[in-house]
Amino acid sequence: MKVLMLGWELPPHNSGGLGVACYQLCKELAKNNEIDIDFILPYVAGHTADFMNISAAHPEDVVEVIPPTNAYDSYSYRKTDGTIETISIYDQQSLYESNVGRIAKKSNFDVIHAHDWLTFRAGIRAKQVSGKPLILHVHSVERDRAGGNDGNPIVREIEGLSMLLADKVIAVSNHTKKAIINDYNIPADKIDVVHNSMDIQSVEPLSGDTAYTYIDEMKKQGYRVVVNIGRITIQKGLTNLLYAAKAVIDNNPKTIFLLVGSGDQERELIELAAQLGISRNVIFTGFQRGKRWRDAYAIGDIFVMPSVSEPFGLTPLEAAGYGTPSLISKQSGVSEVLQNCLKVDYWDVDEMANQITAVVQNDALRDELHANVYQEYQRLSWSEAANKLMGTYANHVGKVAI
Repeated sequence: MKVLMLGWELPPHNSGGLGVACYQLCKELAKNNEIDIDFILPYVAGHTADFMNISAAHPEDVVEVIPPTNAYDSYSYRKTDGTIETISIYDQQSLYESNVGRIAKKSNFDVIHAHDWLTFRAGIRAKQVSGKPLILHVHSVERDRAGGNDGNPIVREIEGLSMLLADKVIAVSNHTKKAIINDYNIPADKIDVVHNSMDIQSVEPLSGDTAYTYIDEMKKQGYRVVVNIGRITIQKGLTNLLYAAKAVIDNNPKTIFLLVGSGDQERELIELAAQLGISRNVIFTGFQRGKRWRDAYAIGDIFVMPSVSEPFGLTPLEAAGYGTPSLISKQSGVSEVLQNCLKVDYWDVDEMANQITAVVQNDALRDELHANVYQEYQRLSWSEAANKLMGTYANHVGKVAI
């Protein structure tokens, strides 16, 4: 069975969990020798994966795609005549659609599998030119990304129309399935839930001394550390986390909040920390990879994911692997599968502060929470998700696309 897989990012050129989820899911699918994956990106940026073919969909007069630092910023093309053209993300989406259509016309495949809204138009085009069934994988909807607001009307139109035209819709959680039904009136029986997971065998272990020497020294003086890792955007609920931090620090001055990531809300949150008078206790690191990313998880006493709306959320699972228990938003997909963690409504700042305080004041509670969640972590695998998708493929291969 040959799958034309459409995605916008893969490690090492990814901005968040979407690229990681795509990579690990494809790796698990490829363990079945009957599955052959052609993964089509809008660019190529040092991607290596011996379990699938990776190629770029770009105009034929382009000799090089120069990807941005962030996978969702503008791209540049170096053309055959030596000129460089910079293209916005919306124009890039249109180019990707037309070039995927060109690839689909001359390729042989059995099913199209497209991840998130930036690839949905390309998925529709591939379906039109090939007659093959289209499966849309929804990792988030526009309302999630807009922090519960309507968001961009163009994106909403793309999501709604694409899901109506698709043969099957995959949601990463029941939380996301409900959002799809509520926002786009897609029939419930057209949507399957396939939860994300982790390939714990591929997780790189900690090594050497921590990269956060200053924080390590503060911990030796009795400080406790609250960590958040992710995009700094309205969706992630970090404004509420800082208000909770104010209450925690007022009662426990030896508490440090470590915020790892970048995004459009970063400056706003730095200013808010100053207004609240807690800047000395809040550290913004910017976007991190590799050792600094791993060490940020490990140095925490508790990881907090206060998202306003989180379709799934891999970070609490990653935190468990690096030795840190979690407090997570009830408005998240991962809360459906992760049992041994603390949970709170994203809007309940007082309860968020209370639960963080309980952990930073009680090392025994912290250690028990982690011991329990680590048992869950050790059972994680993408095999169940891959098996569900292979069943979906089998149900649609050979059928005329609707």
